[in-house]
Amino acid sequence: MKYVDLHVHSNASDGTLSPEELVDYAIQKQLSAFALTDHDTIDGLKPALARADGRDIEIIPGIELSTEYKGRDIHIVGLFIRYEDAGFQSRLQEFCHSRDIRNEKMAARLTEAGFPISMEELTDAFPDAVITRSQFARLMMEKGYVKEMKEAFEKYIGDTCPCFVPREKVTPQGGVRLILDAGGVPVLAHPTLYHMKEEELDTLILSLKEAGLIAIEGLYSTYTVAEQAMVRRLARKHGLLISGGSDFHGSNKPGLDLGTGYGNLKIPYDILEQLRRSIP
Repeated sequence: MKYVDLHVHSNASDGTLSPEELVDYAIQKQLSAFALTDHDTIDGLKPALARADGRDIEIIPGIELSTEYKGRDIHIVGLFIRYEDAGFQSRLQEFCHSRDIRNEKMAARLTEAGFPISMEELTDAFPDAVITRSQFARLMMEKGYVKEMKEAFEKYIGDTCPCFVPREKVTPQGGVRLILDAGGVPVLAHPTLYHMKEEELDTLILSLKEAGLIAIEGLYSTYTVAEQAMVRRLARKHGLLISGGSDFHGSNKPGLDLGTGYGNLKIPYDILEQLRRSIP
């Protein structure tokens, strides 16, 4: 059977492997396809596609948009996007501006809390990457503020922590529409990570379905059996397709591997084919 991974990050955002290294590694892992879905950037797509040219691997052009809903970060993955479309690139630039504003505020909040971090430090440390909370966590670890990246999220920059700042004026519904306008398939990423009750998730998913949501991530590295059953139940209720991905970040997520997550993840090629047939 052929397998795929539809949620993967490179060092164009907060992964540690280059787009070219990801292609080589995916071939080594015997994947038939993977989607490069960096956070709020398409910079890794051209090098990945160039590396894959003529080789036995399919690269799905993708993106993962970070949005804000009731003080939470909600992520919308886009698959099969027309990333070279000038209109999409222009709107993506506007979209990403809210991340820059959030990052400046979060750096200021951390500094006020006794953990000095500047945007200059972040951009110097990660010169070619979109700055996400993973970069904040890594820099905090390197500066000795925390012992490991996980601690930074649990104590300081996680969604409910004192130094977290949500994105401003970027809704998940807007993210869905942006992906649709780029000819892509919008997917609600890892819904269990938002720590909502099923009823709250149901309300969010209903609003996203009305905006044009096509799929939900039903296969994911950290799901328990109960969580996977809940996500699939919501997918059936709202007539959504299932997507799946490891959320591979290289060494930024130790123990989580491309294609297989923490060891048991398997995403059949049929899932990719069903999503491909849903392209608007």
